[in-house]
This record gives sequence, C-alpha cells and structure tokens, in this order.
Amino acid sequence: VQLQESGPGLVKPSQTLSLTCTVSGGSITTNYYYWSWIRQPPGKGLEWIGYIAYSGSTNYSPSLKSRTSISRDTSNNQFSLQLSSVTPEDTAVYYCARLEGSLEEYDYWGQGTQVTVSS
Repeated sequence: VQLQESGPGLVKPSQTLSLTCTVSGGSITTNYYYWSWIRQPPGKGLEWIGYIAYSGSTNYSPSLKSRTSISRDTSNNQFSLQLSSVTPEDTAVYYCARLEGSLEEYDYWGQGTQVTVSS
C-alpha cells in the first residue's frame, strides 16, 4: 500500500487548506481501515487531525473539528482534507496515513507534505 499527499505548499491566512491523499495498492473502502490526516508543526510532536473510515464515516480532533472536513472519492481511491480559516499556527508537515482498526496502529504513511501559512 502506498499513500501520496498532494496540494499547495503555501496558503494565505484566512484561506482554506486543501490536500488530497492518493492511495494505491489497496481500496479505501476495505474493512476495517481508517484513512487519517496527521500533522507535525515545526519543533512539535505529531497532531491527529481526523479520519474517514472505510464506511465513509468521519471523526475529527475536537480542537480542529469546527474547521475540518475530510471527504473521499472512491472512484479515484483518494481522500481529502480541508482546513478552513488557517493561521500561521497551521503551518506544518501534513501526513496521510492508514490506521488498522483491529490493531489500532498506523501501518502505512505518506511521505508528508510541507504546508506553510503566510501572506
């Protein structure tokens, strides 16, 4: 399984950050996987943003929930992140990853993509 993030590397404050993760080697509708977005701000640890499940249900971090939307395109085997009203504090390396539901472990990760919020 391979995951690859794509999207703009620079976003202006107050705009919406949009990223897509393209998955190959496995279907995003296969039980029981959870397709996740995680970020790492400079000098800080990993922060979970949310996921879209194999069923299409979603779950978001409470601290980001009001600004976050995760959706999927099953025909292209992709899932996407939208984070609205961004500020410089949203600057981070953004990763997509697969969570294996029974083991509750992330078993595959994308390489990560740097997103900078700046005017």
